[in-house]
Amino acid sequence: MKDGFLRVAAASPRLTPADPAANIRALIASAHEAEQMGATVLVTPRLSISGSELGDLLSMPALLSGCEAALAEYLRETASLSLLSFVGLPIRFGARTVAVSAAVLGGELLALFPLDDCIDETVPVTLAGQNSVPLGTYQLLTAREMPELTVGVNAFDGMPHPFGEEAALDGATLIVSPSAEPELVGARQRRLSRSLELTRRMRVALVYAGAGEGESGTDLVFSGHRMIASGGKLLAEAKPFSGDSLTVATLDLAEVLSSREDSCQHRAPDEARCERIPFSIPLRETAFTAPPAKNPFLPEDEREIPERAREILRIQAHGLALRASRTGAKSLVRGVSGGLDSTLALLVACRAAELCGMRADAVHAVTMPCFGTTSRTKSNAEQLAEALGARLSVIDIRESVLSHFSDIGHDPAVTDVVYENAQARERTQILMDLANAEGGLVVGTGDLSELALGWATYNGDHMSMYGVNASVPKTLLRHIVATLADDFEAEGDGRTAQLLRDVLATPVSPELLPPKDGEIAQCTEGIVGPYELHDFFLYHLVHHGFTPHKVLRMAVAAFADEYSEETIRSWLRVFVRRFFSQQFKRSCLPDGPSVGSLSLSPRGGLAMPSDAAVSAWLADLDRALSIRKDGTHLD
Repeated sequence: MKDGFLRVAAASPRLTPADPAANIRALIASAHEAEQMGATVLVTPRLSISGSELGDLLSMPALLSGCEAALAEYLRETASLSLLSFVGLPIRFGARTVAVSAAVLGGELLALFPLDDCIDETVPVTLAGQNSVPLGTYQLLTAREMPELTVGVNAFDGMPHPFGEEAALDGATLIVSPSAEPELVGARQRRLSRSLELTRRMRVALVYAGAGEGESGTDLVFSGHRMIASGGKLLAEAKPFSGDSLTVATLDLAEVLSSREDSCQHRAPDEARCERIPFSIPLRETAFTAPPAKNPFLPEDEREIPERAREILRIQAHGLALRASRTGAKSLVRGVSGGLDSTLALLVACRAAELCGMRADAVHAVTMPCFGTTSRTKSNAEQLAEALGARLSVIDIRESVLSHFSDIGHDPAVTDVVYENAQARERTQILMDLANAEGGLVVGTGDLSELALGWATYNGDHMSMYGVNASVPKTLLRHIVATLADDFEAEGDGRTAQLLRDVLATPVSPELLPPKDGEIAQCTEGIVGPYELHDFFLYHLVHHGFTPHKVLRMAVAAFADEYSEETIRSWLRVFVRRFFSQQFKRSCLPDGPSVGSLSLSPRGGLAMPSDAAVSAWLADLDRALSIRKDGTHLD
C-alpha cells in the first residue's frame, strides 16, 4: 500500500446453492489465501454466502438466519487479517429482502451496499451481532492511512451502471464489482469491453468477481470470470471456466489520481453525493504483479509502434507545414550533423515541404563541420540530404570559431564549456542568417529528453523558429527513425534506409570535442546518463507527479537486469537536479507541436517557475530505502 500501490484480489470459490455453512468455509479460505498473497482488498461474487440463483428461497427465514450466522463466523475467522473484503448475502430490511455486499475488515462490518434496490438515504441496521452498520447505495470507503484508496461498489450486474459511475464521480479510485452474470455466447468480450471502457472513461480501477461454477445451473451457467483493470488496461484476468484460484494484481492508485488532474468530470468534495466512511488499515509493502514498463512512452504492444511512429511524423510535418504556410516561408533551413535528432528534423522538413507544395530543394540542409566532427557523421549528413533531394550546403566553421576565441581571449587548447558552446552558437547564427537571406524558417531539433535535462546550448541549438522534436522523447524518437528506415526499404530505397540505420547505430553526441583516432570522443549518455532511464524518470516524475523515491522503486524493478540500484539512484539524482536547474531554458522555448500527453512547453505544457528549489525532491530521494527487485523495500 505504500507509494499508492495496492494489491487486490478477486475470488470465485466453488459454492453450494443455499448452503451458507459450506460457502462460508470456502470464503474464509479465500480470505486467508488473499492475505498470504499480500492483497489488501478481496472481492467475491454477488451473494457469495448464500448463492445467487435461489429464487424464492432467498427470502425464507431459514436461509436468512443461516446467512447471518455464516457472516458472524466470517467476521470471527478473518478478524486477524489486514484485509478489506466484500462478501454477499440476503438480509431482511423492513418488509423486504435485500441482497447486499458486506464490507468487512478486522472482524468488523464497515458498511452494507444494496445490490438490487437503490437506497438513497444511508440508514443504520443491525446484523451479525453488530449495531449501526450503515446500509445505503451512496457510500464510499476511504482509508485514513492511504488517501488514494477510496472504494465504491458497483450496485448492479453489467456496466456501465449508474452507481459505479456515481462513486467514481464522487472520488472513488477503486470500484469493486461482485457479480453473478451468467455465461452466454460473447458475454466475456462484452464484459471486458464495458469494464475497460468504464475504467478508461471514469479514470478508475476495477475488480470484478463473477459467480463460479458451483452456482445453480438450472437454467443458467456461471463461469467464475474475474477481471482487474485500471485506466482502460486489463491487468489480470481469469477467463471463464479457468478454475477457482485467486486472481491478483497490483494497482497504482496514485496513477489513477494523477490521470484525473486535467479532468472536469469528477465532482468537488462539497458537491459529492456519496457519504464517506473512513477506515484504518495498516500500510504494508506491495510487490509488483509485473515490473513497470521500461519504455512508458511506447505502446505496450510492440506491433503498434510503427503506426504510432508514422502518426507522430504526420503531426510534426503538418505542424511545420502550417507554420511555413502562415509565415509565407520560402524555405526550411535545417542544420544536419548526422545525428539522430537532426536526421528526424530533416525528414519532417521534407514531409512538410511536400504538404506545402514546395520543391524538395526548398529544404536547405546545412552541415557545419568543426573541431569534433567525424567523417562518419559528416558523410551520413551529406548523403542523407542528397538522398532526400534537399539542397545541401557545407560550411566549415573552424576559422569563424577560432576568430571568435581570439576576440574573447579564449585559449583553443582549453576544451571547456566556452570551447563547446561557441561552436553551437556559431552554427545557430549561420542557420538564422541563411533563413533571413532566403525568407525561410529555421527548423529546430531539440527533443523532449534533452529539454528535460537542459542538454542544449542556450541561444545555440536551444533556439529555432519551430522545434519539431520538442515533445518527442529520445526512446520514441529512435523508433520513429527505425520505422522510416523500414518504410524506405519497403519502397525500394535501400540506400536511404541504410543511411538511417547507420545514424541509429551512431553514439549520441554533440561532437564538440576533438575526435580520438577518428572516432567520437564525447558520448552524451556517458555524461548525463542513459536516455532510457531519463525517459522513465521524466514520464513518472513529471507526467504523473510521482515522488522521487517512488520512481526509484519503480525503476529498480523495471531495470533490475540492467542497472544496479546505486546506478539508478545516481542518475535519478542527476535528472532531478538538472530538471530543476535548467527550467530557464524551457521558459523561452520556441513553438513546437505536442504529439503526446507530455509537453514541457511554457505555454501549453509544464507550468513551472525557473527559480523553483529542488531540495524537497532530493530530500525525498534521500529518504528512500534499499529496494528489492520486485519493487518492495528492504529493511
